[in-house]
Amino acid sequence: MVLIPVMLLGGCSSGVLDPQGPVAHHELRLLVFAILLMLIVVIPVIFLTFWFAWRYRDGATKSKYRPEWSHSTALEIVWWAIPCVIILILAIVTWVTTHSLNPYKPLKSDQQPVEIEVVALDWKWMFIYPQYDIATVNKIVIPVGQPVNFRITSAAPMNSFFIPQLGGQIYAMTGMITKLHLLAERPGTYRGFSANYTGQGFAHMQFYADATAKADFDQWVTEVKSDKKNLTWDYFWDHLVIRSVNNPVTYYGQVDKNLFNDIVMYYMMPNYKPGMMGHMHHMSETSLKM
Repeated sequence: MVLIPVMLLGGCSSGVLDPQGPVAHHELRLLVFAILLMLIVVIPVIFLTFWFAWRYRDGATKSKYRPEWSHSTALEIVWWAIPCVIILILAIVTWVTTHSLNPYKPLKSDQQPVEIEVVALDWKWMFIYPQYDIATVNKIVIPVGQPVNFRITSAAPMNSFFIPQLGGQIYAMTGMITKLHLLAERPGTYRGFSANYTGQGFAHMQFYADATAKADFDQWVTEVKSDKKNLTWDYFWDHLVIRSVNNPVTYYGQVDKNLFNDIVMYYMMPNYKPGMMGHMHHMSETSLKM
């Protein structure tokens, strides 16, 4: 009964209150636990507020008048000890769950993970599947029951990548790579969006993640690979980086090798060009041998 108002406020058909993956399930349990724990204080305080208002109302005949009363050691112990115990419990639970739900920690599974590289743009999302040499804009498809390893960066202002029904959010920043590990437990279409305000097109920066059976996922990959559009370094900077709103879902049948890493390095090194890191790595190995 206590959770009914929370469910009504948050909505039961989507979002964090309708988890569809192990990470989201753990997060919901943590949320419910924290709410119930805090209600240990909240409910008595609300009850006592009304009880004191009634007991000491104007005209009450049974309440005692005690003008000299100023202190009670027993009451001091109660209203300091209970919050301290609650804070201690929350601290322990937070410590344990923070480490167990570390977004950089791969999920345990006997299935091979699907790698997806995410680039936040103004105001759209670009996704690269390096294992399949394909890419999409504003849509991802993932197989049910297989872990998905996201590597996330940005080619625009700092953003936040979030699929509420599958797990928590994590920030996307230029020149940096963050990680997120998720898994969908059942088929469905799950909304993803930007969780960090980035200007005019922020509200439209959304995408959908379709969780499908492995056979359907493989068929989708084959269909995308047949697309004639190529995602090259020049195409990325000439077309995708340009600000736009409500971009349609787009597929690319081929992607420049190491495009994601090249985008990251572009914001770390002035005048960076694709392949420079590989060339520098080769030169350093040569110099070490000499």
